[in-house]
Amino acid sequence: MSSSCCSTDGSCSTATTDRATAPESVTVTTTYAVSGMTCGHCKATLTKVIGELDGVTGVDVDLDTGRVTVVGTAEPDDTLIAEVVDDAGYELTGRV
Repeated sequence: MSSSCCSTDGSCSTATTDRATAPESVTVTTTYAVSGMTCGHCKATLTKVIGELDGVTGVDVDLDTGRVTVVGTAEPDDTLIAEVVDDAGYELTGRV
């Protein structure tokens, strides 16, 4: 007797109950204190330069608190983050 994915009513089912599930991706969130941010342009600049780094999946700049939150797929390289922040004209003063 042969096995078929099609039923007698003409519908087709390829679903299986033993499917492997994909591993959940790792998300790392790190918040930094950054000085020198005062306006929307500052926010846009930092969002762009930090967001371009490998492994970064999100950037949130809070002008009121002077904090930049970086979300990524791995632990961020603090030295590299500080470098791009400094090159953009701001100062990363540390992790919060």
